[in-house]
Amino acid sequence: MADAPGRGPDATRRGVPRWARKSIVVIVAVAFALLAFGATTQTWLDAEVQGSAVRTAHLTVQGSKAATSVSALALVGLAGTLAAAVAGRVGRAVAAVVVVLAGMGVAAACASVLADPRGSAEGAIAQTTGLAGASASVTLTPYPMLAAVAGALLAASGVLLIVASRFWSLRTKYDAARPGVSGHAPSAGAPTGTGSQAGGPERGAGAVDGIDGWDQLSRGEDPTD
Repeated sequence: MADAPGRGPDATRRGVPRWARKSIVVIVAVAFALLAFGATTQTWLDAEVQGSAVRTAHLTVQGSKAATSVSALALVGLAGTLAAAVAGRVGRAVAAVVVVLAGMGVAAACASVLADPRGSAEGAIAQTTGLAGASASVTLTPYPMLAAVAGALLAASGVLLIVASRFWSLRTKYDAARPGVSGHAPSAGAPTGTGSQAGGPERGAGAVDGIDGWDQLSRGEDPTD
């Protein structure tokens, strides 16, 4: 069965805008997810701890400790992006929503660190000095802001996935099973039950002759005549 006009693979590729191409959208989303994850391996907080019971100590707090959820959410966004690249129509939508939520979660966690750096460093300070609530001055590095921006852009990439995936061709067996999409449906006007599609001419004729023979016997006639 021939492809409908304007719906073949070549026509589909020509009809996809450059911004909506799967390779571009997926690479962009993956890049933002990796950027957010990579930022958590860097120092987010510099703390100078002072107190009568301890000497002045300088501590550095990585992003994975200052905002523990950022690493996990970035990986979720990465997995959702890759899933959207290979899933069917419904799967793409679900995976894209996951990417949006993961990006928003990354941005929110980073915003919490930016709003309260001292509170974000408290756990690392207590673990290092053994003192809870020790006096300390905490400064931020550029990486929390970088991760927050990456998270926001990851969420935007999820929205782009939802919009752009409408232009992508359907390649899964579930989508191809829709009427008119699969190339294995019989064409209009094609005979059914005759020829090779019904088991061959001999099989079709034999089945018909057998039925006619039983009909003749039921009427009291000799089917061998």
